[in-house]
Amino acid sequence: MDEKKSKGQQLMESLSYKKKNFFEISSEKEIKEMYDYSEGYKKFLDEAKTEREAVAYAVRTAEAKGYKPYKLGDKLKIGDKRYYNNRDKSVAFFKIGKNDLTEDGIRIVAAHIDSPRLDLKQNPLYEDSGFCLLKTHYYGGIKKYQWTTIPLALHGVVVLSDGSRVEMRIGENPDEPVFYINDLLPHLGREQVTQPMNKAIGGEDLNIVVGGLPYCDEDVKEKIKLTVLKILSDKYGMKEEDFLSAELAAVPAFPARDVGFDRALIGAYGHDDRVCAYPALTALLDDETEDRTVLAILVDKEEIGSEGNTGMQCSIFEDIINAIAAQFNADPAAVRAASKCLSSDVTSCYDPNFASVYEKRNSAIISCGTAMCKFTGSGGKGGSNDASAEFVGEIRKLFAENNICWQTSELGKVDMGGGGTVAKYIAKLNIDTVDLGVPVISMHAPYELVSKADVYSTYKAFAAFIK
Repeated sequence: MDEKKSKGQQLMESLSYKKKNFFEISSEKEIKEMYDYSEGYKKFLDEAKTEREAVAYAVRTAEAKGYKPYKLGDKLKIGDKRYYNNRDKSVAFFKIGKNDLTEDGIRIVAAHIDSPRLDLKQNPLYEDSGFCLLKTHYYGGIKKYQWTTIPLALHGVVVLSDGSRVEMRIGENPDEPVFYINDLLPHLGREQVTQPMNKAIGGEDLNIVVGGLPYCDEDVKEKIKLTVLKILSDKYGMKEEDFLSAELAAVPAFPARDVGFDRALIGAYGHDDRVCAYPALTALLDDETEDRTVLAILVDKEEIGSEGNTGMQCSIFEDIINAIAAQFNADPAAVRAASKCLSSDVTSCYDPNFASVYEKRNSAIISCGTAMCKFTGSGGKGGSNDASAEFVGEIRKLFAENNICWQTSELGKVDMGGGGTVAKYIAKLNIDTVDLGVPVISMHAPYELVSKADVYSTYKAFAAFIK
């Protein structure tokens, strides 16, 4: 028989705080639901390795749930389920509820669907010393050395000289070729390995091998390049000049896979931030309540500052909120002031292999649930939204009432670095906003790691927030 707990032990248990592991506090039924949910997420990862593919997947899935296209100025009514596709690179889904918009506002969930990658330069194709290669310009924050000697796939679109658009996706299926970036053999790399990591492989060294077969014609100077050009012409109708109006990216050709004997983890490219976009989308599409107006925003270009007309800084999202308000004779400013947002982006997960850069008490721990970052930014909270105690308290109460497994987190030690999200751009509209997302190991690497428990907890958190 267990000894009775002392008064001090009981008091400590009732007053102290400790993070809880999802697997230790969840029922067998909920754990099974978690594993089942993760299978859908892995399929999404494999189908949506670029922002364009993520938009196409999201639109296709939403249309199956009754969502219809929307353009500014369209008439809206209670019960409508609509989506605004912004140039095939970002998308907003919303459904109109019964509640007064001025009083209840709009519940917003926002995530980004772009990930670090290698974009092709506009004039990329060249031949050198028996290889045909493509020049790249990396996108987002990467460790460049991680992108050498791994299988790569090419994804994207090419606009041909006649204005027609062709899609390219090659390197994902087992029967397709992959592409490759060379690295220096260790026998000749003594000088290379003495250099800092950010210098050992330079941005201009990330050249992708795409061919090695000479075209059979002695009069042609660049025979291997011609072989590649002929393949592109035969398959896609391309000429070399068409690279000038192309958006092509090299991404890791790895599929999403379970990690560990117990299959509790998922390894994949692009967890940041599709691991938050998928729960945001599915929570909205699964919601059957009719009272609240809900908006899910999936945006592009977060990895380079949320710029451009498909990033979070674009006015289209404010325009949509204003248009919804106008349809129901509500003051847009009052609607925004009454609205609330979970800005969903990943956070760094405590890594015991690199413990020195984390402050463990305030780091996200794997499988302890979705992670709230009250503030992001760097140094003295520079560039951070820094949510209010009142809003954090409101979300905390909501999660307690719905048995959500969650935790708080910071992005490493105070002066070690930092990072930003889209939260500050939403908060700028006078909307209460806080970051909530999945902790990630090896963030921005070609193959990142997350816990299925944290993915599912994030979905459950969004579902509770939306109701």
